[in-house]
Amino acid sequence: MLMTTENGIRLSYNDCGDGPPVLLLTGTGAPSSVWDLHQVPALRSAGFRVITMDNRGIPPSDDGAGGFTIADLVDDVASLIEYLDAVPCRVVGTSMGSYIAQELALAQPELLDSVVLMAACGKSSVVQRELAEGEAQLIEQGIELPPGFLAAVRAMHNLGPATLADDDAAADWLDLFAASSAWGPGVRAQLLVSALPDRLGAYQAIKVPCHVISFEHDLVAPPAGGLELASAIPGATYRTIPECGHFGYLENPEAVNRELIRFLRAGSRETLGETV
Repeated sequence: MLMTTENGIRLSYNDCGDGPPVLLLTGTGAPSSVWDLHQVPALRSAGFRVITMDNRGIPPSDDGAGGFTIADLVDDVASLIEYLDAVPCRVVGTSMGSYIAQELALAQPELLDSVVLMAACGKSSVVQRELAEGEAQLIEQGIELPPGFLAAVRAMHNLGPATLADDDAAADWLDLFAASSAWGPGVRAQLLVSALPDRLGAYQAIKVPCHVISFEHDLVAPPAGGLELASAIPGATYRTIPECGHFGYLENPEAVNRELIRFLRAGSRETLGETV
C-alpha cells in the first residue's frame, strides 16, 4: 500500500492484524520484507497489529535520489503513524531504523508508547563513518564491485562467527547478498544519513520508555555502543543477544522475538532487562 505525505513523498507500507500497533523500521539498504519471515508472524501471533514500511530510498517508496536527512526520515515515520491512526505506537528499529526511532522519540514523543532499539548506538565510530561514506562514493561514481566479493564483504560485516563458520549457512547468505539488487542513489543517501554524529548528549532528553538490544558479535554497532546509548537515555533498559552479528534479528530470531514480545507486552512502564 502507498501513502503520500504532505510533502509529496510516497511511502510504501503494510499494515496487518489487530491489537496494539507496532511499527518495524529497517536498516540501511533493507526492504521492509526482511521482517516478514520471522518478526511479523511472531508479533501477530502475540496479538499485535504489525506495520512495516520501506524507508525513503527503498522502492516502491520514493527513491530519494535528490538526497534527504535524518529529519526527513523521522517526518516520514511520524506521517505514517498519524495517517494509520496508530498513536500511541510501539516502534522497533534496527541499525539505521533505530537511529530514526531515537530521533523520533526525541522530536515527537507524543506519538509513541515505547521504543526498542536494536543494533543501535548514539554515535558512529570513525571506521563506520569512513565505511558508509566510502560505499556512498562507490555508488556515486558508478563503481560496481564483483558480486561475489561484495557478498563476502557484507557477510563478514553483518554476520556472527558461528554463521560464518558454517559453510552451508554462509553459502545461503552469500547467495542472498549476491542476489540483492544493486544499490542506487536512494541507498547512497541512506548511507550518508546512517553515519551518526555524537547524539548521546541530546538523547538524555528522551522521555519515551526505551529498550536497547545489542548483538554479541556486532561489528557495526558493538554492545559497548548499545550500552553507552542505553546509559544516555533516562530509564532505558538493555540486553545483549548472544552468538550473532549485526543481522541478529535474522541470525537468532527466536531469541530476538522473545525479547521483543516480552518488552512490548509488558507495556511502557514496566522495567525489563538491566536498567542502566
